[in-house]
Amino acid sequence: MLVNKAFKFRIYPNKKQEILIAKTIGCSRFVFNHFLALWNDTYKETGKGLTYPSCSAELTQLKKKQDTIWLKEVDSIALQSTVNYPPLSSSYELT
Repeated sequence: MLVNKAFKFRIYPNKKQEILIAKTIGCSRFVFNHFLALWNDTYKETGKGLTYPSCSAELTQLKKKQDTIWLKEVDSIALQSTVNYPPLSSSYELT
């Protein structure tokens, strides 16, 4: 019989950490929605979706654009993980 164990920890971030957490969540949401829309548009036009490497490269270019320069304020690993999030990743597998 498989038994799952878990530990819950309460975190107490200071104000600066709370702001960074909120920014990271907001940026991750923006990146997810951006690439989901991009994937849907590409799929409608070509019948094929996007690959993870192409989305990863696009994320790098997105961070360099002047109107989305604020994406550089958060951890890059969080944004890359968002691009590789399973609902998006399963969309990549359809290609």
